[in-house]
Parts: sequence; structure tokens; C-alpha cells
Amino acid sequence: MSHQDTSVKSIFFALMANLGIAITKTAAAVVTGSGSMLAESIHSYADCGNQGLLFWGLKATKRAPDQEHPLGYGKEIYFWSFIVALILFSMGGLFSIYEGIHKLSSHEGLSSPLVAVVVLSVSIVLEGASLYGCLTQIKKLRGEVSFWKWLGSSRQSELIIVLGEDVAALLGLAFALAAVGLTIITGNPIYDAVGSIVIGALLVVVSLFLAVKIKSLLIGQSAEGKAREDIRAFLEARTEVEQVFNLITLQLGPQVMVAVKAKMAKVHSAEELIANINACEAALRQEFPNIHWLFFEPDIKD
Repeated sequence: MSHQDTSVKSIFFALMANLGIAITKTAAAVVTGSGSMLAESIHSYADCGNQGLLFWGLKATKRAPDQEHPLGYGKEIYFWSFIVALILFSMGGLFSIYEGIHKLSSHEGLSSPLVAVVVLSVSIVLEGASLYGCLTQIKKLRGEVSFWKWLGSSRQSELIIVLGEDVAALLGLAFALAAVGLTIITGNPIYDAVGSIVIGALLVVVSLFLAVKIKSLLIGQSAEGKAREDIRAFLEARTEVEQVFNLITLQLGPQVMVAVKAKMAKVHSAEELIANINACEAALRQEFPNIHWLFFEPDIKD
């Protein structure tokens, strides 16, 4: 299974969960006539739009290189991932904080609190299923690597975005359910308002983490550390290569660019040197299929 197939499945799980949550909230809004529930349903439909942007970004990475973009369009997924992080910050975090502050000042009670409990409970189940699906796909990728190490080194922005959204949404729903429960028990609407502010702060923190993570990829980040080590070890094990002076990698969405500066084994002609370089390049591409661009410079010193 390719890394992109894993991302597509995770995004699909998130889309189905958010769509189910949005439909549930819409039905509750129609039954209760609650304006706030209708606003929440619109928020969930916006989350579905986020998954649509990630699908768009993944599709864009498949576009062939051209004169204007000689290294292809792989980094476009980073742009759309960054846009999703901004939407999560603004429509999710800041809007929730605003709603909480507004509720503090208005002292409005909950409308149809039992309906809200049912909707939140269903939403938690759906969001939990989405998070489980995402973690299952991540497990297939990281293998024996610890989750936290994978999170720090992964270059799959779209998968990190889905993970961040799912974790933030599940924690947010849990906080919301606790706040509604306290409001029902005490009759004090301040708990609902505080819950909204806490959820907003949580979304802001998550969105900032995602934005910083994706910023590195947008600027230009190397391939993962293990991938770099594996490429270097592979080249140094080749009989055609005497010493690897320098190895530069650049992650471009699902593809990788590699530039090698190496001292080649002594040969008797330029034709034989070229043949050795071509053999190294062919073997490297076969061993690492995600290498799309490969530049090889023979030299005698660094």
C-alpha cells in the first residue's frame, strides 16, 4: 500500500464522520428549531469542506512537471494542508471562543439540552471511529517506530492534518458533553460558555501546531531521517562508489528529490564512469521508488 493510499483512506474516514455529524446536527436543528445547533451543523459541513481541500491537494500532486514547475506539483498538498490549519484556527478555534464569550455575557440557557446530549454522544462515536481509522492507517506506515517519533518526522502533511482534526474534535466533543452535563445538573449556563471557550482554545493550540509543522514542509524540508540514512548506506555499499561526500534530499509531496556528490571508484574511461553512475541511479530508483528526481555529481573531494 502506498503512502498516498493510506492518506486517502484516512481522509475518507474523516469525511464520512464529519458528514454523519453534520447530518445529525442538521436533523436536531430542524426538530428543535435551535439556531445554535444549526450553526454547529454549518461548522461540521465546513469540516467536510476541509477534507475536500485535502483530496484536491492529493490530486494536484499527480500533475506532471512542466516548464513553470520543473519539479512538479507535489508540494501543493502542503499549501492546502496549511489552508485547512488556518480554517481550523479561524472557523473552529476563534469562533468557539467568541461563542463562549458571547454566552458568558448573555447568560442564555440551553435549548433542548437532552437533544444536545444525544447529538454530542452520536458525534463522539462517529469521531472516535474516524480517529481509530486514522491511527490504523498510521500504524501501517510507522511499523515499529513509536507514534511520537513518527509524528515528529513524518512528511505526510495531509495525514497529520486529519489526525490533528480528529484528536481536537474528539476532545472538543468530550469537553462539550461534560459542559452540557454540568449545565443540566446545576442549571447554570456558565458551564456551557466555559466549555465553548476551552474547546476554542484547544482548537487554536492544535491548529498552531499543525501550521508550524506544515510551514517546514512549505519552506522546503528534507526527506525523513531514516530515508536519508538508508539512501546514503545504499550508495556507500555500491562497488561503483568509493565515498559519498554530500547527500541532499528534498521532500516534494509524495516524491523526493535527491542530489548526490560522490567520489567514484577508479575506471579507465569517461564512458565507464558514466555507465557506473547510470547503474547507481537505476539501482537507487529501484530500491527507493519515491525518488522522482536524481542528480549525481562525481568529484574527487567535497
